[in-house]
Amino acid sequence: MKTIFSSVLIFLLGITAFSAQELALVRDNDLFGYINKSGEYVIQPQFEKADSFSGKMAAAMKDKKWGFINTSGEWAIQPEYDRVKEFNSGYALVMQNDQWKYINTKGETLDTPARDKYYDFDNGVAIIRDGDKIGLMDTSGKSILEPKYDEIKKFNNGHAKFKNGETWGLLNTKGEVVVPADYNEIGDFSKNGIWARKGESFGVLINGTFKPISGVDKIWDFTNDSPLTYARSNKMMGFINGKGEWVIQPAYDKVRAFNAGLAPVNQGKEWGYINEKGEKAIDIKYRDAEIFSDNGLAPVKEKKLWGFVDKTGKLVIPMEYDISIGMFGFLQSGSDKGFIDGLARVKKNKEWGFIDEKGNVVGKWHQNAEAFVNTSK
Repeated sequence: MKTIFSSVLIFLLGITAFSAQELALVRDNDLFGYINKSGEYVIQPQFEKADSFSGKMAAAMKDKKWGFINTSGEWAIQPEYDRVKEFNSGYALVMQNDQWKYINTKGETLDTPARDKYYDFDNGVAIIRDGDKIGLMDTSGKSILEPKYDEIKKFNNGHAKFKNGETWGLLNTKGEVVVPADYNEIGDFSKNGIWARKGESFGVLINGTFKPISGVDKIWDFTNDSPLTYARSNKMMGFINGKGEWVIQPAYDKVRAFNAGLAPVNQGKEWGYINEKGEKAIDIKYRDAEIFSDNGLAPVKEKKLWGFVDKTGKLVIPMEYDISIGMFGFLQSGSDKGFIDGLARVKKNKEWGFIDEKGNVVGKWHQNAEAFVNTSK
């Protein structure tokens, strides 16, 4: 009985490990492939172009046509499209013969009314347009919000900003109004707080009521990583909470978000870190500093190169890397520049790769490399 139980447990653990597989897009010798977190090729470089996985599918090109591969590198949807977008909510936009349409992971077309413009699915819904007005449809192709708004932004934490006339509010994925469009600006939804601007006043929403904060001329979005966000008053930066109270007075030239209990702050030309009480945690002495990752390591810069410090300020990985530019030239933001699930994407001697928390190179260096993606999602 014990042997049977052990075998079943090993089998289930094997399934979990397989389902949680993470792959990173890399380029070598101008061809694209994918590696696992041990640095081994799971899919050899063989594609003219390719994108990172979105769930269990990734867009790839063969003979100038786009299709989708599975995590074994096999064609799940044959390369027959001129352009494609990534899968989201079970559907992807594809273009064939100058016509856009939605397909599912079997390559089957979603039946939707003909439209002048198509939008990606996001959180199970996609924008639909009728003239100048915008609404939402679900993954069955049916409208859940008839077009009546002027703009709907990308969903964040299950909510999206929407514009009605000249003012903004928040919607949920059912198309229901969560915050009425009463504001000249509004922040993304977060469990820790929502900021807004009404006329010339910036403030926060508390149980649906707007509370202005005197002297504030800009507030940045709350995240789910800290009860604090940063705000600006008289050209100086500090931190407020979801009640609109100054927790850390505006005394810094620049700041970045809190994560793992610390935030980068700038005075003059140098950066350091403070804790959520406003106390100095790491000396202000670096040329640049980025957000801490969940593992307690953060990128810091001296001269032109970056290394990583721990929460005591000890340099644990030497300053010999670049971290900033993605494969296609886009700047990364926030904790994407540091460690994610134990690995950091870095550049050295014009090549890209991954290092672990001890600074060891995982696998080898590549012509390009993108962040790891969990293919079970």
